[in-house]
Amino acid sequence: MQLPGPAQLAWLGDAVWELHQRSRLVRYQASAHQLHRAGVDHVRAEAQSAALAFLEPHLNAAELDWVRKGRNAAGRGPRRVEPAIYGRASGFETLVGWLYLCNPARLQELLSHFQDSTLDGPV
Repeated sequence: MQLPGPAQLAWLGDAVWELHQRSRLVRYQASAHQLHRAGVDHVRAEAQSAALAFLEPHLNAAELDWVRKGRNAAGRGPRRVEPAIYGRASGFETLVGWLYLCNPARLQELLSHFQDSTLDGPV
C-alpha cells in the first residue's frame, strides 16, 4: 500500500483525534450538548497545537518529520486561526493519521500521555 500524503493523513488524524476525545468524554455525566461543546473545544486547531506542544518532547525523529510534513502542507487555514497555530495543528493531525496507519501501538502510547494532563481534562 502506498502511504497517503500529508493532507490525507491529516484528514484521517483529525477523525482519530476526535474519536479519542469523544471516547474519553463519554465517560462523564453530561448532556449530549455539553459533551459536544467539550469535544469541539478539544479538537479545534488551538487545542491540537497545544497537544502537539505537550507531546513534542516524547516524539522521535521520524515522528517529528511527519509533523513537519503536515505543517508544511497545511496552507493558510481559516481566518479565525493564526497560520502558525493552524500549521502546528495540521502537523499534529498528520502525525496521528500516520501513526494510526503505521504504528497503532505507538499512537496509543502517545495518547496515553494525555490521561493525566489538563489538556485532556473533564467536561
